Formats: sequence, C-alpha cells, structure tokens
Amino acid sequence: MAEKTRVALVFGGRSSEHSISCATAGGVLGAIDRERYEVVPVGVTREGAFVLERDDPAAYALDPEDLPEVRDDGSRVLWPDSTTHHELTVRRPDGTTDSLGRIDVAFPILHGPWGEDGTIQGLFELIGLPYVGNGVLASAMGMDKHFTKTVLQAAGVLVAPWITLQRADLTGDPTFLRRRVAALGYPVFVKPARAGSSVGVSKVEDPEGLDRALEVAFQEDSRVLVERGVVGRELEIGVLGSRTGGAARTSAVGEILVTGREFYDFEAKYLDAPGVDLVCPATLGDGEQLDLERTAQRAFEAIDGRGLARVDLFLTEEGFVVNEINTMPGFTPVSMFPRCWQESGLSYPDLIAELVELAR
Repeated sequence: MAEKTRVALVFGGRSSEHSISCATAGGVLGAIDRERYEVVPVGVTREGAFVLERDDPAAYALDPEDLPEVRDDGSRVLWPDSTTHHELTVRRPDGTTDSLGRIDVAFPILHGPWGEDGTIQGLFELIGLPYVGNGVLASAMGMDKHFTKTVLQAAGVLVAPWITLQRADLTGDPTFLRRRVAALGYPVFVKPARAGSSVGVSKVEDPEGLDRALEVAFQEDSRVLVERGVVGRELEIGVLGSRTGGAARTSAVGEILVTGREFYDFEAKYLDAPGVDLVCPATLGDGEQLDLERTAQRAFEAIDGRGLARVDLFLTEEGFVVNEINTMPGFTPVSMFPRCWQESGLSYPDLIAELVELAR
C-alpha cells in the first residue's frame, strides 16, 4: 500500500470569519479520501494560537444557535524551524512535547485577514512547506478589494466604479465626502476593504444611510470601499490552476437569485436565511459562457493566481463586471465553489484531492 500523504488542515483564525472557516473544516474532514490522505487538524484560536484540534467533522457543524469555534485547550502546535524538515510537534498543556510526524502539504482553509491575506502563506514559504491555494501576492491582493479592482482595471477587466476611504476622510468636509459618494450614483455598497463573507457590508439607498454604513464597515477594517451598485445578473464561477502551466480551468457557472433580501448577505450565505436561491448551472448563451470564462481566467492571471479562486461577476448591459475574487472561497459541501465543480463532473472529495495534488 502506498504511503499516505499527510495534510495539515489549518482552520479557525483571528478574523470575523472564524466560524465559517471551522464549518469548512468540518466539510473537508468529512469528505477527504482517508485511503490517500492522513489529516492533522490544526486549529487557530481567535487570539492566534495554533492548537491541536479534533478530527471530528460533526464538531464543526454550522449551527446558527451555536457557531463552531476553535477553543484554546492549552496545546500548542509548533511549525518546523527551518526548511530542513517538515515535522510538526505539539506541546501539551503539561509541558510535554510529542511529534506529530512529517507533513507533506498544508491546507489553510482560513477566511479573511491573518490567513487568506498572504500572512500564513508567508509562513509556509519561509519554511518551504507546500500549501494549498494562492501565493503571498495573490492572497494579499485578492483580500484587499481596493487593490484587486486597481489591478483588474489595469488588466482591462471591467469593475464597478468606487472610492476608497480612511477614517481621516470622515473628519474633513462632510459635504465634499457626500459629493464624492453622490458622484458614484445611489444605491451604493459600503464594504470593508479586507473582509469577506459579506461581513460589514451595507447597501445604501440614499445619503441618510451613509454614516451608519461607514461606521459598520470601519468596525471591520481601517479602509472602506464605497462602490456603485451594479444592475445585472449575479454570477459566480470556480477557477482551478493548471498542473502543466497552461490556462486556468473554469467550472460551471452559478447564479444567485435574490428575491426577498437587499443582497446576498452573511445570513443568506451561511445560515440558510430565506430570500436567496442558488442555481447551478446558470443558463447562458454560448457567447456569454465563453466571455465569462475568459474574463474569469484573465482576472485570475491578473492577480498571479494559482491553486483556486472563485470569481464573482455581474452580467450587465455593458458586459461582465467583476465584483471580486475570492482566493479561498467558501468550501463547505453546499458552498457555490464546490457545487459548481460538482456540476462540472468533479466531486467534492475529488476536488479536495485535486487541490492537494496541485499544491504538491
């Protein structure tokens, strides 16, 4: 029997998306092929401690009444101290230390800052450990909506008009600020520059709602985007890097149909709130399908993507407008990214295996 590939599954983290990351971990733990892979679950507490977690998918179920969380049990997982070995160790609460064995691949399923933004990717680069997903540059760029839009615009990809604000902008002439926002045209969306899962996002229909929306967004980040609302079909497509250096691969297209909510918010994404239907595959014309795939590939290449991403777009009268790129998209079994790949013939367990093999 071939030796199993040993995977360090890293989840939790310091961001506001901590519980979503834990739910993703539950999905991966339940689906990964145990004949091929041995998993070492490494949780990251909200304070940033690496702890040895349970290999139990049920422990991370996404229950709206009791969201999953990595709790500090006093253990500490210690990463290799150089590129000369890839052995993980754990220091127990009583001070004793045990080896967790060699790790072949790290699989960071962290969402948001301090995980999806290039920080933990930098750690893995420093110790020479292969890891699933995008590199430092693409992760950092994809996490920051301002720089994503700046780079995509330079690459000829359509994005919604926007302005980026810091708190200092709120202390200046309020009339000037309101003129800048009004120039975009209401409604606008107010978003933290570096947060995901629609955390801190508000739709603002008129100037009266702007101050409250800015305050909500600034609670998540020191920089905030105000973006013109885009009218069009809301579509998502999965992207996988190539093993041979060729063009990135694209999945079936999913569509988000918002019927009873202002927009596709956190509750609709993860807590099964009503008012949103997810359709996959979406119905598109042949020319539209090809144009969308090429737009997603161009966006992925523009940020120097590798591994995986989900590209979110609007189909408007002017064409496809990229909303954002998620370099570690929602990855629970019912999330849009794996669902679109399932429609393309790649099952959830096979998708996990493909990502691990791409990392290797």
